[in-house]
Amino acid sequence: VFAGDATVTPRQEQPGAEDAAFISIQAFPALLDLPQDVEVSEVSCGSRHTAIVTRGGELYTWGWGKYGQLGHGDNASSDQPRRVERLAAEGLRAQEVVCGPWTTYVCVLE
Repeated sequence: VFAGDATVTPRQEQPGAEDAAFISIQAFPALLDLPQDVEVSEVSCGSRHTAIVTRGGELYTWGWGKYGQLGHGDNASSDQPRRVERLAAEGLRAQEVVCGPWTTYVCVLE
């Protein structure tokens, strides 16, 4: 569901016709705005994207999404964490997440 492997030249991505938004790639920590009631239980970072699992079993992802690694059903990138709605729609709860260079692997419970 959340996968995509490809070889990409390491460089900052510039917005193109297929990218709706420019994503800043930062090599330092940044504060995030998460909903008030979200308690993070796990976090994983890929080369250009990040994912968190909440204590309630929700998955949030953000960053570079060119290969669909954010799991939102598109290739859009996002500077803000977005909840992966597909898990809730299928009655699944995220337990663990591991981000690879251009992939995201999620262990879920039904």
